[in-house]
Amino acid sequence: MQKFKMSKIGEKPIVIPEGVKINLEGKTLKASGVLGENVVFLPTGIEAMVGEKEIKLKRASDDKNFKALHGTYARLVQNAVNGVVKGFEKVLEIVGTGYRGQMEGNTLVLSLGYSHQIKFPAPEGIKLSVEESSRIKIFGIDKEQVGTVTHNIKALRKPDPYKGKGIRYLGEKLRLKPGKAAAKAGPAAK
Repeated sequence: MQKFKMSKIGEKPIVIPEGVKINLEGKTLKASGVLGENVVFLPTGIEAMVGEKEIKLKRASDDKNFKALHGTYARLVQNAVNGVVKGFEKVLEIVGTGYRGQMEGNTLVLSLGYSHQIKFPAPEGIKLSVEESSRIKIFGIDKEQVGTVTHNIKALRKPDPYKGKGIRYLGEKLRLKPGKAAAKAGPAAK
């Protein structure tokens, strides 16, 4: 029987940066810092031990499921700690003639080629900003929430597979389809 090598991410201690307070009550771990507070709910079988300078996670057994949870929750705790110190940011770019975005208070207003403008209110805990009318910055302390909001904004106008117009990550490379003209020219060129 083949043994699988498991990642040792869960074994590494999580360093607590200066200015971060960790509070552990039962299975609820709270990280408080300059930017706010993050909460991680630990599942059954995963225990946290909070020291003065680091957090260590232990699993109940070496069962495959506990090993998977061990690494996952180690990263979730690490992200909670990093979020209250630095936060997380994602940048989207709007590509297309006449496509643009602007802020009206806490609401992102997008012109994406539809007959109407799309209004996207910033959820609680997320800061949205627009630069040069074509770059949208999403900032927050919860990595999962930042990713979800980024996905929801991107889904408002996915990049067109032929011209690439739409909303995409900054620097994202798209594989564009050739279109009809290239298909007609293909056999004639041979």
